[in-house]
Amino acid sequence: MRKKIVAGNWKMNKTLTEAISLIDEIVTGLKDLVKNDDKLVIIAPPFPYLMKAAEMTKGLNQIEIAAQNCHSNEKGAFTGEISAAMILSTGAKFVIIGHSERRNYFKETDDFLAKKVEIALKTGLKPIFCCGELLSERQSGNQFDIVRNQLKNGVFNLSESEFSNVVIAYEPVWAIGTGVNASPEQAQEMHAFIRKIISENYSTQISENTTILYGGSCNAQNAAELFANPDVDGGLIGGASLIAKDFITIVNSY
Repeated sequence: MRKKIVAGNWKMNKTLTEAISLIDEIVTGLKDLVKNDDKLVIIAPPFPYLMKAAEMTKGLNQIEIAAQNCHSNEKGAFTGEISAAMILSTGAKFVIIGHSERRNYFKETDDFLAKKVEIALKTGLKPIFCCGELLSERQSGNQFDIVRNQLKNGVFNLSESEFSNVVIAYEPVWAIGTGVNASPEQAQEMHAFIRKIISENYSTQISENTTILYGGSCNAQNAAELFANPDVDGGLIGGASLIAKDFITIVNSY
């Protein structure tokens, strides 16, 4: 049975003091989460706060910490970069790879992202691999080809056992930070497509056990409707994860 996951991507927000306060509010607000074995909450703060976040959530089996990115090399002369091993040593268990902002602002290619996925898995981190189309690509009707190619080039080279440790996040780029989200029907359509091509590349069992998150202006108001879809297993939350009350509402929306 696949897990339901709500992951909060804080991006480049919060000072350390603010981060500690927010994590404390989230942990307090989710004190009853332990009763729901199929749920997992992931918090992805900026790099400097990973260890503190891991300390604050230690022993809470259904709250994990993720990094927002990692480098494709194990170590070396890469000033300003963070390795998967460094991330794991802080107590974090997950890492977001392929977010549209990394693809866009930092020009990260499919090949580069595939190397990140491989090094993350080799190190012991679980990747949250992002895929999704631009507005122009959806308007031209190419959204399925775009997503198929991103998955093919990024994760479909993995073995079944490796892929079983990957979470997929579908993020329509045109809905990120815009306040416009895909309709529940659009989200379900793409998630069902993703599950179908996972089945084609691996097996129905692998496909049915793969968690597929929706990421694109998901908030406290629309989360329940989005999560009601059979192939939407939770969300990769941006702005709404910075407000404890909203994030908790989203977690409790399924």
